[in-house]
Amino acid sequence: MLPVKRTTAGAELGVVESELTKKQCANFASAAATSSVASSAAVNMAGGGSVNGGSNGKAPIGASGHPQEIDEDLHSRQLAVYGRETMRRLFASNILVSGMQGLGAEIAKNLILAGVKSVTLHDEGTVELWDLSSGFVFSEEDLGKNRALASVAKLQELNNSVIISTLTSELTKEQLSAFQLFLGHQPLIIIADACAINFQLVSVLCFFSCAHAVVFTDISLEKAIEFDDYCHQHQPPIAFIKSEVRGLFGSVFCDFGPEFTVFDVDGEEPHTGIIASISNDNPALVACVDDERVEFQDGDLVVFSEVRGMTELNDGKPRKVKNARPYSFSIEEDTTSYAAYERGGIVTQIKEPKVLKFKPLRQALKDPGDFLLSDFSKFDRPPLLHLAFQALDKFIVEVGRFPVPGSEEDAQRLIAILTDINRGLSDGRLEEIDEKLLRNFASGARAVLNPMAAMFGGIVGQEVVKACSGKFHPLFQFFYFDSVESLPSEPLDPSELRPLNSRYDAQISVFGSKLQKKLQDAKVFIVGSGALGCEFLKNVALMGVSCGDEGKLTITDDDVIEKSNLSRQFLFRDWNIGQAKSTVAASAASLINPRLRIEALQNRASAETEHVFDDTFWENLGVVINALDNINARLYIDQRCLYFQKALLESGTLGAKCNTQMVIPHLTENYGASRDPPERQAPMCTLHSFPHNIDHCLTWARSEFEGLLEKTPTEVNAYLTNPSEYISSMKNAGDAQARDTLDRVLECLDKDRCDTIQDCITWARLKFEDYFSNRVKQLGYTFPEDAVTSSGAPFWSAPKRFPRPLQFSNNDLGHLHFVMAATILRAETFGIPIPDWVKSPEKFAEAVDKVIVPDFQPKKDAKIVIDEKATSLSTASLDDSAVINDLVLKLETCRKKLAPGYKMNPIQFEKFASKKGSTGPLYCLPLLISSHVQDDDTNFHMDLIAGLANMRARNYSIPEVDKLKAKFIAGRIIPAIATSTAMATGLVCLELYKVLDGHHKVEDYRNTFANLALPLFSMAEPVPPKVIKHQDMSWTIWDRWILENNPTLRELLQWLKNKGLNAYSISHGNCLLYNSMFPRHKDRMDRKLVDLVKDVAKADLPPYRRHFDIVVACEDDEDNDIDIPQVSIYFN
Repeated sequence: MLPVKRTTAGAELGVVESELTKKQCANFASAAATSSVASSAAVNMAGGGSVNGGSNGKAPIGASGHPQEIDEDLHSRQLAVYGRETMRRLFASNILVSGMQGLGAEIAKNLILAGVKSVTLHDEGTVELWDLSSGFVFSEEDLGKNRALASVAKLQELNNSVIISTLTSELTKEQLSAFQLFLGHQPLIIIADACAINFQLVSVLCFFSCAHAVVFTDISLEKAIEFDDYCHQHQPPIAFIKSEVRGLFGSVFCDFGPEFTVFDVDGEEPHTGIIASISNDNPALVACVDDERVEFQDGDLVVFSEVRGMTELNDGKPRKVKNARPYSFSIEEDTTSYAAYERGGIVTQIKEPKVLKFKPLRQALKDPGDFLLSDFSKFDRPPLLHLAFQALDKFIVEVGRFPVPGSEEDAQRLIAILTDINRGLSDGRLEEIDEKLLRNFASGARAVLNPMAAMFGGIVGQEVVKACSGKFHPLFQFFYFDSVESLPSEPLDPSELRPLNSRYDAQISVFGSKLQKKLQDAKVFIVGSGALGCEFLKNVALMGVSCGDEGKLTITDDDVIEKSNLSRQFLFRDWNIGQAKSTVAASAASLINPRLRIEALQNRASAETEHVFDDTFWENLGVVINALDNINARLYIDQRCLYFQKALLESGTLGAKCNTQMVIPHLTENYGASRDPPERQAPMCTLHSFPHNIDHCLTWARSEFEGLLEKTPTEVNAYLTNPSEYISSMKNAGDAQARDTLDRVLECLDKDRCDTIQDCITWARLKFEDYFSNRVKQLGYTFPEDAVTSSGAPFWSAPKRFPRPLQFSNNDLGHLHFVMAATILRAETFGIPIPDWVKSPEKFAEAVDKVIVPDFQPKKDAKIVIDEKATSLSTASLDDSAVINDLVLKLETCRKKLAPGYKMNPIQFEKFASKKGSTGPLYCLPLLISSHVQDDDTNFHMDLIAGLANMRARNYSIPEVDKLKAKFIAGRIIPAIATSTAMATGLVCLELYKVLDGHHKVEDYRNTFANLALPLFSMAEPVPPKVIKHQDMSWTIWDRWILENNPTLRELLQWLKNKGLNAYSISHGNCLLYNSMFPRHKDRMDRKLVDLVKDVAKADLPPYRRHFDIVVACEDDEDNDIDIPQVSIYFN
């Protein structure tokens, strides 16, 4: 939980003014051995006790020695990525961030949002103007202040559960001993801007003899080698990460020791398959059902279970996969002597730990091995950058400064140094050196650009998580990246790179003052202000986008802030819960850069709001940045950008994965040009009678929840509010669905009506019997285990699983909790008070024992749907109307017995903004992704969903899930972490430079797919749009033909005729305005098209609309159909 109280800067935030010296390092190392004894010593930290007595009232996490409880509401999206064990390891991790320029701030932000135990910020330097181009924690008022002190207060606001302290000058032995109390378990050091740190800092490693990982950013190569040698040789080894951002160039190096164990290389769930057949061969061929593709790869290890016949495979022994295909694979085993396969069986992937052997930096510099590539069009770039970063380090050592931006002399000196290094190589010597690239590298070397800091902050932050937990595959070992394509298309004059004494000087030193002016005057539309939107706002504010007199940034989002947003959407605080996202985010972005000219709206950008986002709005835009979380909204914005020919920068994340797509007018295809295939939906009969995985069980459970607690009570209220109208509509429908609806309403008001809490208990207990015993018995009665189909094949063949009924027992907590949750929610729908004893398992069990459960009698004529194409379980019959009339009579009789004004309380399983912490109005707006999420775990919604799903899973021998995983699946919670979000937005903003420059070619742009878990970075040029040619003309989907001056139909036809096109059909919407085959349409030739649209199509053209669109079907003179662009008629 995030406490509301915040601490302020200064001593209360744990200021330790120190220079890290070798002597204190030794003291700290010796203190490590006794840290557990001094568990009550004072610590100078925010979030914990202060040596000055200041405190924000929040006890340090884990200080009691007990595992920290994970706040599932706050960290739900992150839990979906990491799982509980990795989260617990993160919560026990202590981090020292030394150097608080742009990259250090980004890393600290991502780790604080992740919820590590503590972060100590160290920096001896002061805030400069250059820092304002990349450091979101600084403002102009911070100039001249210590970077650590200036940043700590804003970082603390991100997560008050993280203990944050500062180091600014010399440490004392007593302070180090106290500090050790919090660093005794998995500390991490992140050191940025080591140029400002005394070189004795090498001995800081002695401090952290128990450290798990260290990360150095902007450190001399000599000291990095010295540090890494210590880490590599230490027992146990300390993971070492070195990263730099130099203008548009960046690097990461990882050394996690001689042997590092990765427990989960990709974070994916183990793949499974349902077996259809196994051959008696050597090697044996395993075929799986074609319900889903089998994702096994050659070399994977798998185990078999539940195999009938060939039971020899059920021994739990891992077997290696080979010749993997979409629905089959072979195993390296001779099964010729095994029993013949009969039916059934599950095959499951075994994810084994992987041991990596890293080289130390000293060795890796000479023998780097394979570089991790990001762009295959630059496959020869990493070896050159490997030498370039070494040459830069040597330049700084020799000259004592960075190269001057635009200085040819400094660039040549760096090139000469690199040439000497290259000449001295025995292996891997470069045959050619790209001097133009090296000039760009030298010119921007001093600058830390915000997009690069955001991107590498995400990458490095994820590597820290890997070092803490063994979750995901570490970067092995070098990664180099550049985005020189982001530079202006025209050569830069050195005079343009000179500082202007502004907050953008670092950016100007790379891109020049002309592009900076374009950024400031840009008119930008950001759609969405969630996790992506917050990062985008931070980035554009630091870049100066829309911060000039001519600039304007519009952001819109119709959602409100809730607790789970706080772990990723870093512009929000706990006191903002319930407030509009866009308004809060805009205010926060204005604090980062007060010159930002921003307007925040709370409208969903859709067809319904085109009076807000009208033609004038779209025509005035320069670029659109999507920060959306669903496909339909993306497609709408894509169509608007296509129509108005505006650049669209698209991105998205899913757990550790992210992608970006550049949609540039006339250069690339649009977003909607290619789509993923829709998710395959399970047939209704599978969900209701033949589930074979937990997803089926959870989908069924959610459907039952909504039917029992929302839909049926809503129908009851509709009937009771206006009985005659309701009955009339049902009689008019007269179908099976109306019959079944009336039957449920009658049942709810008659046989199953609850007046007391004991009635609710009875209902819930009988529901258990119905769902998990009687229905299963009926299914087994109708289709026995040895049943066969009409073709003679076994009915219960894969993927069907034969179910077993459950025998209720009060001693089974799963049984009891289901009945308890169902009782409580049933009582809520009938407005029955819930006594406290209902939540006591012992007393509740006594009440359940009083319920009389009738014996089950199977029905011989029961109808069970087995058709996979069926879309409804209701089956029509000839006497539906008669049954409806009978139900109506019974309902009327039942209604007369009810008290006047009788109503039920439907329960919605939806995600609403929490009232907690809200100081503004309460908004109740569902998320765009899915309304089926519930943040409040105390309302028994998820208890019932999980109970329904898990009891059903037991019926079918399907592995059960805990309530948290049930919430992920049933609530469709999208896995999300701050690191991938930061990386995606950094990549997009590197493309934004190109868009606002306005002169780049398609080959300069990059689309990206990245997976930080593997890690994998794949960048490629966007796909150009399809070109249609006719005579000497050509066009793409980006083209729109415009006719102005309010033309007539005849004028339009002649205009097309002049292009060699014969129009034979013209329509607006669904209405035909003209067809050459209809003689009467010739009378319309001299009418204005706008009049035809109003009179014939009955179109309502609002006052703000200046034009309308028509679709014209044309053919050439040889009667070949020609697809022409959309035609817009401007009438006003």
